Amino acid sequence: MGNKMIRALVLILAFSIAGYAIVQYGVLKASDAGLVSFKLQKPDFELKPWIYVLYIHIVTAIFALIIGPFQLFMKPTNDRKRWHRLLGYGYVLSITVSGIVSVYLSLFATGGWIAGLGFMSLDVLWVATTLVATRKIMAKDIQAHKAWMLRSYALTFAAVTLRIWLAPLNLLFGDFEAGFRVVAWVCWIPNLLVIEIVISRMRLRQRQ
Repeated sequence: MGNKMIRALVLILAFSIAGYAIVQYGVLKASDAGLVSFKLQKPDFELKPWIYVLYIHIVTAIFALIIGPFQLFMKPTNDRKRWHRLLGYGYVLSITVSGIVSVYLSLFATGGWIAGLGFMSLDVLWVATTLVATRKIMAKDIQAHKAWMLRSYALTFAAVTLRIWLAPLNLLFGDFEAGFRVVAWVCWIPNLLVIEIVISRMRLRQRQ
């Protein structure tokens, strides 16, 4: 699959998941969403303030998910540099906020502490890779900045891969919570492995 096809696929999937989240949580009832409705079946589950924190996470994560491809795939020409910088600030801020509130959400993760640990690890790495990428561009290290931003967006893209993996895992285990324990890890670890291969190939091409 060529680079253009991969970029188009990433863009389509990112906008599809963003659109789904906007419709499900912004137009329809949040209580009808699969995850929320499952949690509401638990007698000890308190919807508030969890749902408000979830909304903060959704809004900020969607922003990062949509911005990411344009930041990564479009060359920042002189005309675009200002927009690239402004959107970059928005991307970093949205991930920082989303990552912090997601730590709270991970404490109440469906699937217990195993899922919670998976999501908390994702949150910490998500914010860390983004902040390292920011530090690299402040040091004028463009190549390192791009590599760390690729890692950051690979973790942002967990919003997409989680939904790709969840249905097959539910079918495999026959249990939503069991599938969620696994998806809390597989939604982001393969993403990082793949992006490390991409970064390694980029470095090899630069040396040739």
